[in-house]
Amino acid sequence: MRTTLTALCLTLALAACSKVTQENYARIQDGMSEQAVHAILGKPAESSSVTILGLSGTSSKWQSGDAVITIQFANGKVRLKSFDKAQPTK
Repeated sequence: MRTTLTALCLTLALAACSKVTQENYARIQDGMSEQAVHAILGKPAESSSVTILGLSGTSSKWQSGDAVITIQFANGKVRLKSFDKAQPTK
């Protein structure tokens, strides 16, 4: 019982500290470096990179619960971003 309660408290504390929020998404600006984005959102849950003709591109995704932030980087700078949150079903 005590272990279950401890695990539940820890889970709630981590969920409350999520960096995947609309407020943090709004802080991400075009041209911002990957390092600056990581300082705001932390390490992405998923990331893939490609280099073609000297141009590098990375797509990174941060997820927490039903909220997802996806950012596309070109040569280490933010070029596209999106924030998606599942709508509650009725």
